[in-house]
Amino acid sequence: MAKVSTAWDQVSQNVFKTWLLMFLFSLFVVGVVYIIARGLGYGDAGSLEIVGFALILAGIMNFVSYFYSDKIVLGLSGAKQISETSNRELYHLVENLCIAGGLPVPKIYVMNDPSPNAFATGRDPKHAAICFTSGILNKLDKTELEGVTAHEVSHIGNRDTLLMSVVSVLLGTLAILSDFFLRSLWFRGRDNEDRGGNLFAILAIVAAILAPFIATLIQLAISRRRELLADASGVLLTRYPQGLESALLKISADHEPVQTASSGTAHMFIVNPLKGREAASWLAGLFNTHPPITVRINALRKMEGQV
Repeated sequence: MAKVSTAWDQVSQNVFKTWLLMFLFSLFVVGVVYIIARGLGYGDAGSLEIVGFALILAGIMNFVSYFYSDKIVLGLSGAKQISETSNRELYHLVENLCIAGGLPVPKIYVMNDPSPNAFATGRDPKHAAICFTSGILNKLDKTELEGVTAHEVSHIGNRDTLLMSVVSVLLGTLAILSDFFLRSLWFRGRDNEDRGGNLFAILAIVAAILAPFIATLIQLAISRRRELLADASGVLLTRYPQGLESALLKISADHEPVQTASSGTAHMFIVNPLKGREAASWLAGLFNTHPPITVRINALRKMEGQV
C-alpha cells in the first residue's frame, strides 16, 4: 500500500532538499572560485585568500540586498500600501493567517495590474510585505485568495526571500569572477606558467564558461523547491488544499503577463508572471522559475483529507 503524503511530510521533504541544494551550491561556488584563482596564477594559499575575498564580497552584497531589495521591488512595481480602514476584508484575511502562523502582520500592498498574481518580499517576518495585483483580487473568490495568501505568508515564515537573495548574490559573485577571468585572458596572453600551469588554466577556462550556467540551474532548482514548500506550508495554515489548487488553476489559465515583472523578479511571484514562457519538457523545465502547475496540483491533491 502506497504511503499517504501529508502536508507535514511534504514540508519536511522540501526543507531537506532545499538545504541540500544550498550546501551543494555553496561547495560549487567555493570550488569554482578556487579553480579560477589557480588559473590566474595564485598558489594554494593565495587561492584560498581569493575564495575568502569572494565570500566577503558576497556578504557585503547580501547586506545591501538584505536591507533594500524589498523597497526596490515594491518601488518598481508601483504598488500602493493599504491599511485596515482602506481594505478591511483583505487586511483581516492576511491578519488571520498570520495569527495562525504565529507571524506579525506584514505590510500589504496592491499593484494596479489586471494579471492575477501575488508575491512576498522583505528581509524577515518583522519587515515583510505581501503584494497582490488588482487582477487577483478581482478574479479569485475568498477561499482561493486565502490559499494564495497562505502561500505568501508561508514564504515569509520560511524566510524564502532572504534565502533567494543569498542565492542570487552568490550567483552574481560567481558571474563577476568568471567574467573577470575570461577578460584577463586577453591581457595576459598565453603565459600558462603565470596562470598556474596548463592544467589549472584549462580547468579555469572551462569553469568560467560553464559555472554561471550551472549555478543558474541550481538557483532555479532552489526556487522551484521553495514554491513547493510554500504550497505545503500554506495548506497547514488553511487546512484546505482545494482553495490553493483552484487559485493556481485560475492564475495559470490567465495568459496576461504582469507588466512590471522581469526575469529578475519572476521567482518571487506565486505563478510565473511572464506568462507563456514556462517550458513543459523535463529538460527545458530546468530553466523554469516555478514547478509545473500539474506538479503543484498533484502535490496538493495528495494532501486532501490529510490535514
